[in-house]
Amino acid sequence: MKSALIGWISDSAAVADAELRKLAREPAELVSRAVQPILWLVIFGHAFSQVRGMPIGDMRYLDYLAPGILAQSILFSSVFYGIAVVWERDLGIVHKLLVTPARRSALVLGKAMAAGCRGLVQAAMVYAVAIALHVDIRWELLPMLAVGAGVLFGSCLFATFSLVIACIVKTRERFMGVGQLLTMPLFFTSNAIYPLEVMPGWLRAVAQVNPLTYLVDALRGTMVVGGISTYSYGTSLGVTVVTFGLLLALAAYLYPGLAR
Repeated sequence: MKSALIGWISDSAAVADAELRKLAREPAELVSRAVQPILWLVIFGHAFSQVRGMPIGDMRYLDYLAPGILAQSILFSSVFYGIAVVWERDLGIVHKLLVTPARRSALVLGKAMAAGCRGLVQAAMVYAVAIALHVDIRWELLPMLAVGAGVLFGSCLFATFSLVIACIVKTRERFMGVGQLLTMPLFFTSNAIYPLEVMPGWLRAVAQVNPLTYLVDALRGTMVVGGISTYSYGTSLGVTVVTFGLLLALAAYLYPGLAR
């Protein structure tokens, strides 16, 4: 049992290492991913800072928005992770991976772990932008570790969700269409840019089953001074981890079908 677990972790780490090596050869991709959060924080954040009456307590709107844009950055970068898997299928790489002794769950987990590391780099970029805009960030060790855990598991969750989509649609064209169709609704039906309290009842019900809502809630309560959380950090992170576990199992089940 112990040796099987060690082997599973080792296989996952090997896949993650291979994915990160690809990323290291294309650092420009990470830099380009920083453009969108800059635009949201600089333009949208400053414009909506003039709006009064939003129930965010004594926080500046820019402080309220920063954790939501961090979560958005994670969502947008991770949810298109699956297109690389479709590309690997077209190149025959998926077939080669499937004939290795590695468990299917280890192959999926390794890719999710690589997405988690990418998410941490993305978070560092968002932090740099937030510092430049004088967002009131919490610098205590425990909150920063909590943010890191949220970013890691959030990236794993949406990357695995992306892999599930890739295993179902199987072509790059369909994947891009479905990815575009899902990302914006996920973002706008969460609490990333406005509180749950201002939503109509039907939208609030949708937000409460949206995993991005819980990721934003976890980040908002730990990233900025005076951050307002609807749920406890344990609840929000727990929902994120459990959802990731369910998607991991589903992706591992579907992954062999991608090769067909």
